[in-house]
Amino acid sequence: MVWLPGGRFRMGSDHHYPEEAPAHEVEVGGFWIDRTPVTNRQFAAFVEATGHVTVAELAPRAEDYPGALPELLKPGSLVFTPTPGPVRLDDWSQWWQWTFGADWRHPTGPESSLDGLSDHPVVHVALADVEAYCAWAGVELPTEAEWEYAAWGGMSGHEFAWGDELEPGGQHMANVWQGPFPHGNTGADGWIRTSPVGVFPPNGFGLFDMIGNVWEWTADWWTAGHALARACCAPEARARSIDPAQPEIPIPRRVLKGGSHLCAPSYCRRYRPAARHAHPIDTGTSHIGFRCIRRAPGPA
Repeated sequence: MVWLPGGRFRMGSDHHYPEEAPAHEVEVGGFWIDRTPVTNRQFAAFVEATGHVTVAELAPRAEDYPGALPELLKPGSLVFTPTPGPVRLDDWSQWWQWTFGADWRHPTGPESSLDGLSDHPVVHVALADVEAYCAWAGVELPTEAEWEYAAWGGMSGHEFAWGDELEPGGQHMANVWQGPFPHGNTGADGWIRTSPVGVFPPNGFGLFDMIGNVWEWTADWWTAGHALARACCAPEARARSIDPAQPEIPIPRRVLKGGSHLCAPSYCRRYRPAARHAHPIDTGTSHIGFRCIRRAPGPA
């Protein structure tokens, strides 16, 4: 882990997606943070030590998903599947497929494996899996503010964590999408899906993959904007996080940060520290991982 002494920074943005506003000054205390996202190697050690079975490896319960077809209530997870050509970008179901047998050991489906992926971020982890890992390792998830402070690496106020250009001097600074989304990733940065942690340059705090590669879970419940987040107590925030478009399935949502290898200039410009995204706590995907912090005294 890396020790961050804490400090003040400007959180959020008034110039991008509405949920990032308003930009405001925040102060965080010092904490230790993982240098990289948790890898498949690290998660495998946890599973071996505890026998933990992830949410994706368990069949969903019918009572939790009213109206779900019985034949769909099987273990699985959401896997990104490129489309054969251009499609409308307002329907994510065209490129996300519920895949039976997809889980952290089988990231793209039952025929896939972790061969060659030991140092890639673990994916297909729901919040319950992340919290079980944290309890085992004696760590916690960062708050949204702690995560964003860490992601800036001391450079708060720029467009990106490294400055104002996505690819300064033509250098790829993070694992994101190149080409037309969701069918034409050129892989110009060397990777089509996840990449090994630490391949791209670290930020000013020496942290890798804070931007791109995989989205990362945080400890905060989703709110539509930062003003609402500051006004909410924890129980109310959990209730407000439920998607109003699906009141029949009242699943709370947490804030994800950092963007992923699927973020593209043509579709999702969330490869910025200020960006945030809502995600239901019961679901993992092929592009969501996590990293941990420890609130303990800093180095002597």
